[in-house]
Amino acid sequence: MSASDSSPTSPSTIARQLLHHAWPVLVAQILSMSMMIADTVIVGRYSTVDLAAIAVGSGVYISIVMLVVGVLQAVAPTVAHHFGAGRTDRIGPALQQGFWLALMLAVPGIVLMVFPGFLLELSSVPADVEAKTREYLLATAAGLPAVLLYRTFYAFNNAVGKPRVLMAISFITTATHAPLAWALVYGHLWLPPLGVLGCGISTAIVNWLAFTCGATYLARNPGYRPYRLFSHWRGPQAGEILGLLRLGVPMGLSTFIEVSSFTLIALFAARLGAESVAGHRVVANIAALIYMLPLAMSIAVLVLVGQAAGARDWARARMTIRVGMIVTAGLASLIGIALWLAREPVIALFSEDVAVRAVGLMLLIFVCLYQLFDSVQTVAAHALRGYKVTFVPMLMHAVCFWGVGLAGGYWASFHAPWRTAGPHVAGFWEAGVMSTTIAAVLFGWLLRVVMRRQDDPPA
Repeated sequence: MSASDSSPTSPSTIARQLLHHAWPVLVAQILSMSMMIADTVIVGRYSTVDLAAIAVGSGVYISIVMLVVGVLQAVAPTVAHHFGAGRTDRIGPALQQGFWLALMLAVPGIVLMVFPGFLLELSSVPADVEAKTREYLLATAAGLPAVLLYRTFYAFNNAVGKPRVLMAISFITTATHAPLAWALVYGHLWLPPLGVLGCGISTAIVNWLAFTCGATYLARNPGYRPYRLFSHWRGPQAGEILGLLRLGVPMGLSTFIEVSSFTLIALFAARLGAESVAGHRVVANIAALIYMLPLAMSIAVLVLVGQAAGARDWARARMTIRVGMIVTAGLASLIGIALWLAREPVIALFSEDVAVRAVGLMLLIFVCLYQLFDSVQTVAAHALRGYKVTFVPMLMHAVCFWGVGLAGGYWASFHAPWRTAGPHVAGFWEAGVMSTTIAAVLFGWLLRVVMRRQDDPPA
């Protein structure tokens, strides 16, 4: 191997660093997603109405959680910049303020989940589905503070390059959730069958389990001692929390916009019947699972770009983005091809209902089509966060995913001329492909502008 091959900015070195950071995150994310998939499989074989309820309920739950967790993602670039610049003394205080912010944000999140009436009214959810949806949201609200505290810990560990513990905790929570949810749904713990409510209770329990594991690890691992995380503990500091909010609110809104553009489809499509919503839920789960690969790579890109930016090593930041983009796009495209080839047995895993399977097979082609563009825009968006550029990307997300994706999808599903014979949920997925394509172009352009400014700083 030549000297250039092993230099800090060589493509091979950067690729190894990215993959070394991304694979534990990918495993952790897949395990977390597998809990949602387990809910779909367990409830899907219990009843179609309960499956529709968890489709609507989890859509609301994920949208709220991703909005608030997105704000807390500000901890990652903040800590990564301190880490890259060698400001060890500022890492502990940043995490402490992240924990305080998590507790503050839990309050409005719980309120939205306990009182979801206005969200459910938007979708004209059938009465039987609405009742079960409310039960599910009430149960999961009990675990929201734990989710936010754990995700703050999650962002911190990624920023300092210690993602493997996240994988271990995900193993623990997944191994707990699947049997617990099954027992609660079908009534195997000296309780009556709870249906979708059982999944909500199990989700809340394992969220607290994850936070307990993370807090214990944080307190006892000697590797964190240089950061003095628990010494000189301070209460909420307005200036530091406002700094996190300035960086995190656009990130949270971007995450919420992108995620909700797909999860809220279940609300708008509820009027099409339980089979359509359930079929959408199945395909949405598959899409979310595949998304874990570009997301894991993008988190690795964010961290390495943030550390390089903190050290003002702009050449390393550029190479990280270039390598991350190529590797992620290639892997995502291969997964899309493999999914299309195995589409029928994959869909069959999720439901025994013939009508639900038919809807799922029709929608799966769209998931395969947008993999390349979605991976590009995801890496670009996270690279911008590594540079602490978040406001303009938020506006782009709104235009692409709410404007083109959600609003355009509503029109394509219910009002497009080719749907005169009857509305269909496929319109949302058609618009989704278009929105990710436009987003890939816009984010690629903005990222190029930001990198050029770093190459030619103002005099």
